[in-house]
Amino acid sequence: MVLVLAGSARAENEAAQAPTIEAPQPARSVTLSEAMSYAREHQPAIRAALSRVKAQMESAKIPSGQWLPTIGLTLQGFGMTANNTTGTYVQPLYMDIPRIGGTPSRTESSAQLSPYASTFAGAGIMQELFDFGRIGAQRAAADALVEVSKHDADAERLDVDFSVEEAYFSVFAAKSVIQAADQAYERARVHRDLAKRGVDSGLRPPIELTRAEADLGRYDVGRIRARGGLSVAQAVLAAAIGSPEAAIDTSGQAPQPAEMPSLSQAVALAQSRDPRLAAALSQLQAAEKRTTAVGAELRPDLSLTGTISGRAGGAPASTANTPDPSGAGWIPDVPNWDVGVVLTWPLFDGTIAARKDAAKAQEQVRHDEVDAVRLQEVAVVNESYVQVQVSRTALVGLQNTVVAARANYDQADARFKAGIGNAVELADAEAVRTDAEIQLALGQFELARARAAFGRAIAEGL
Repeated sequence: MVLVLAGSARAENEAAQAPTIEAPQPARSVTLSEAMSYAREHQPAIRAALSRVKAQMESAKIPSGQWLPTIGLTLQGFGMTANNTTGTYVQPLYMDIPRIGGTPSRTESSAQLSPYASTFAGAGIMQELFDFGRIGAQRAAADALVEVSKHDADAERLDVDFSVEEAYFSVFAAKSVIQAADQAYERARVHRDLAKRGVDSGLRPPIELTRAEADLGRYDVGRIRARGGLSVAQAVLAAAIGSPEAAIDTSGQAPQPAEMPSLSQAVALAQSRDPRLAAALSQLQAAEKRTTAVGAELRPDLSLTGTISGRAGGAPASTANTPDPSGAGWIPDVPNWDVGVVLTWPLFDGTIAARKDAAKAQEQVRHDEVDAVRLQEVAVVNESYVQVQVSRTALVGLQNTVVAARANYDQADARFKAGIGNAVELADAEAVRTDAEIQLALGQFELARARAAFGRAIAEGL
């Protein structure tokens, strides 16, 4: 007896000296609607999705920039031979420069290899007049990609909403587990004290006390783990809503799962507003418009061009009476200007034809992806719908189990207090009751999570 009591006292002393768990304390408590609203404003994933939409909208403006005039300047100088030309220059990217001037044509025997100076300075402007629908086709393809980004952002928001709901209900589940663990610990402590009095008075054998001590320690560990689970759930909730705080708590009562539409209505709702299917359809439209835009590159193009320039070449001109420009070609002081309309028509380009074929192949890929998304969507709706039904049915069974486990515990407790029951019988009844109460808390969480997953499947938040 002395050895048993000494071992029990030593175990209590060691437990008292156990290090405490340092967990982040919740900065504040929020309701589910507050958590959802905060996440939609502060969650980095949503902000990144919206930034992608904005970036795609800016990219869609690029084709329209072809309607703006192109203005360029150039200044060129050369030292080179001139056996058939004077006023030599290269064609800059942003300017059309008409060819003017020429030098005497010389054969091999009369060709001169002496270098001459040649300079050119000019400013030009180019303006699109009519594109035959090419720019419009490119802009339509770019706008279709904006719609894809918008649907992707909606899908990201729904995913965040589901994560917030899941984390929110997990906090309530953790609190229910703590409540069950605390109550089990208190009952075990009462039974330990009752067993100790019985052993001290000689009415019960020492094994009753050692069993009660072991049960008390087990439920104490359960309390520690339950509180650790709550701290983790609160930290996950803070991360889910994008809060800078380390932990966020829930306030009020847990919301009850909303009623669901019928399965046929759920499938119809998902197909009409699910952003994943909408994004796949937009991808298909974008692929079709991309094919049109690539083909439009072979259409004619009509543009206006104008240049103001000065040039000079040091080589002698082909006409004998033509005076040499001052500066021996180093000063571009021979002025010219021009205004013209230029029509270009690429009748055939193998690269463009190959790109059009590749774009056409991508259309088929998008067609197949739409079919795959539709099939997957129906499967997800069916699965989530059945899961909610199963969770609701199981919850009724878990509630009945708790009622039966509590009645069984009350009988075992009464028998123990009356002296006709033993510690093993009482411990078994306590374990059954505690497990039933914890399973009920987990069942409530599973129902809430299944309902949230069903809402995500039918895009209920849009």
